[in-house]
Amino acid sequence: MSRVIRFVIAFVLSLSPLAIVVPAQAGTAARASTGVAAVQILRYDAGHAAEFRSTVDQAAQIWNSSVTDVRLVAGHPADFVVLADDGWPRAQLTDLGRGTVWMGRQATTEGHDPLRIATHEIGHILGLPDRRTGLCEDLMSGASAGTGCTNPYPNAAERAEVEGNFRGFAPAAGFGRTYVDDLESTTP
Repeated sequence: MSRVIRFVIAFVLSLSPLAIVVPAQAGTAARASTGVAAVQILRYDAGHAAEFRSTVDQAAQIWNSSVTDVRLVAGHPADFVVLADDGWPRAQLTDLGRGTVWMGRQATTEGHDPLRIATHEIGHILGLPDRRTGLCEDLMSGASAGTGCTNPYPNAAERAEVEGNFRGFAPAAGFGRTYVDDLESTTP
């Protein structure tokens, strides 16, 4: 083997630990054992999100541009699914990065911004609880910010909290719960 080829192979192999990507199923323990801050890939299925499909894709891109420790990609098997129905938007969090989001038409009918709703509900999947601050700059304030608020971007504290969640810190959101804006109910 030529010296150049051996050098290229050695160089590529030396970079491989920097490109480790661990899927969500592998969990935090696998990430920690690599010694590298790996990106967790979360797959979502918005195939049943009806008219909200492209909005959900936009919301995923907002989160992808906002955080570095987790990456949302459309795909199967899905870690979380997004559905459309006529109720109020909500998210059922079964584990960090896993659950179901409902894009409820009731909120959009009342004038709430669909992109803010989608980004907010995905925030629950990423471990964020509702925080009814009434402030438009707080994504997780949800509907308390009013129908005039169209901000779909997480603020610095929300971004940092998601990063912490995927670095092994305990998420503030409770698992096994359904978040309906400010209401929490234990799932059956």
